[in-house]
Amino acid sequence: MMMIRVRSRDGLERVTIQNPQITISDLKTLIEIQLRVPTSQQTLSQNQNLLLAKTLEDVNRFNDMSNPKTLISSLGITHGSIIYLAYEGERSVPGPNITPAGSFGRKMTMDDLIAKQMRVTRQENPHCDSVSFDRDSANVFQHYVNESLAFAVKRGGFMYGTVSEDGKVEVDFIYEPPQQGSEEKLMLFRDPDEEKCVEAIALGLGMRRVGFIFTQTISQNKKDYTMSNAEILQAAELHGESGLKEWVTAVVKLEVNEDGAADVHFEAFQLSDMCVRLFKEDWFETDCGEEFDPKLSRMKKDVVVGSKDVKEVDNDFFLVVVKILDHQGPLSTTFPVENRNTPVTMRALKSHLDRTKNLPFVKRISDFHLMLLLSRFLDTNADIPALAECVKSESSVPEGFQLLIDSMADAS
Repeated sequence: MMMIRVRSRDGLERVTIQNPQITISDLKTLIEIQLRVPTSQQTLSQNQNLLLAKTLEDVNRFNDMSNPKTLISSLGITHGSIIYLAYEGERSVPGPNITPAGSFGRKMTMDDLIAKQMRVTRQENPHCDSVSFDRDSANVFQHYVNESLAFAVKRGGFMYGTVSEDGKVEVDFIYEPPQQGSEEKLMLFRDPDEEKCVEAIALGLGMRRVGFIFTQTISQNKKDYTMSNAEILQAAELHGESGLKEWVTAVVKLEVNEDGAADVHFEAFQLSDMCVRLFKEDWFETDCGEEFDPKLSRMKKDVVVGSKDVKEVDNDFFLVVVKILDHQGPLSTTFPVENRNTPVTMRALKSHLDRTKNLPFVKRISDFHLMLLLSRFLDTNADIPALAECVKSESSVPEGFQLLIDSMADAS
């Protein structure tokens, strides 16, 4: 006899199997008997992304367990294995059937009443219609993580761009703040002065901060979660700080393709309104030690999931999938990026200007990372927004600015 774990939108459940040499068809029958999900409504997969599929067409793409005659042992499913279940319709998930001693007639406290109102369900639709990445900016970010860091430590950045009236988010540049990454954690060392310069550049470009992007490491890819509890906490804090309902959280990771090679893969989400609310109201336990399951977020008080009062919530309940597109944005991305292993100096400015001397001056400085370097020496309140406005409108840069920038480069 063996037991396998089945994760669905209702959480983690278990199915007992007497004979390990059963087919997928047999497994579906056991799921119907033990979990009360009709076989005709079941879609099974060993890919956890099945639980993030929004449409029937998306669900049908997960066909690794679609052949009813396949032996589950041939798929490596053994005692303790986990599979993922998507199904149509509704079912009643039984809660505890034992009444705690002394609970009959007990008066509910205010905390009890509040907890009963905190019902965690899946949010069906994001507030943004889609997120589109400037191809060059996305490539510069992933290339550094892939080639220089080898996806061994985490890396993150803030995404800047625009939000249309119909909720379409466009990302045109990525600012990488001072930070330190490890295999599991990403610490951002926020620099208010530098971020003030970033905001001034964005203002002149007609852009704003629209999201957070981070990478998962190779070691994380072996674990059973879309985002860890620590990542949910960090993303919720930044989402709440933004005050932007269309805020996007993007994840970059390596995935093995059908040929056995590794491809860089982008995923985009919004955290649910309930997740952000729970964070703002201090419901989350912030201790994410190794002894805790990283795919579960721990609460300080009970919340309601399905029909159960629980203090641990599957992280996937907080994620709303966002469609990803790409575009060619207005900025170049050839200037060295800030806060990486090699400091950016005025020598880089000199090399960049020499390399682009055949272009109009406004094109030569149409790079966010270059403008961020210049902001160290120019007035953040006046000069930087004015320079960025020239870039936005592709208009001539005033001669005074040109002379000043050339002199800074020549002094390197």
